[in-house]
This record gives sequence, structure tokens and C-alpha cells, in this order.
Amino acid sequence: MECIFCKMVNGEKPYFSVYEDEHTIVFMDVMKDVDGHMVAMPKKHVENILDCDEETLFHLMRTVKKVSNHCVDDCGYEGINLIGTNGRSAEQCVPHFHMHIIPRRKNDNIEAWPEFGGAKCDMQEIFEKVRFK
Repeated sequence: MECIFCKMVNGEKPYFSVYEDEHTIVFMDVMKDVDGHMVAMPKKHVENILDCDEETLFHLMRTVKKVSNHCVDDCGYEGINLIGTNGRSAEQCVPHFHMHIIPRRKNDNIEAWPEFGGAKCDMQEIFEKVRFK
């Protein structure tokens, strides 16, 4: 399968570049679902955070912080939502690691936190499963 984000990196697909450096790109999300919605991604193809090397992750997170600070410090926003999905079961729709950056203002009426429907298992049971031993 051809990666649409790699096509952007290779200059085969146009995008609205908000920020770009040697390792990363931040562009406006084409879904137009929320004003200011951006996507940050590494130029290097990695499918998601689970297969991302530490150097690539470092570069991506440094860019996410830089763009987030710019939105608050220079563009009049008051906060930022960061959203990432990793793997098909987590609803990752493009198999190239990326983070959504959504600038926020107080009372903007954006519901960015999903409704989960409540936990179904005992917290102690899950804790025992996920904690580092």
C-alpha cells in the first residue's frame, strides 16, 4: 500500500505546511473538522509509536511542542489537544505515525475527549496486567 504521508514528504502530494524541518512536517488537516486542526508527522516512515525509534520520536515530540507553544504564545490560543491513534484497533486511519494538534480556546465548544462508556474490568486486575514488574 502506498503511504499518502510519504507522498507528501516526497513532493508527490501538496499540503498546507505549517512547519517543516529536516525530520518533521506539520500540516493543516484536510478534514476541516475543527478550525486549526493540524497533523504532525516524522518524515521517516514508521507505522506508529510502537515501531518508532527513540530519535524519530524525539524529533516529532520536539516539533509538536514547538508548534503547540507557537499556537498559544503567538496565535491567541489558550491550550492544545494532542491526539494520537496507534494501530488499527485504536482507529489509526493512516499507517504513518502522526499526532493531531488541535488548538483550543475557552468555551470553543469542541468535545475532544471521547465518550468511553465506562470501564468493564476491575482496576486491580488491569493494574496487575499493565504494570512494570
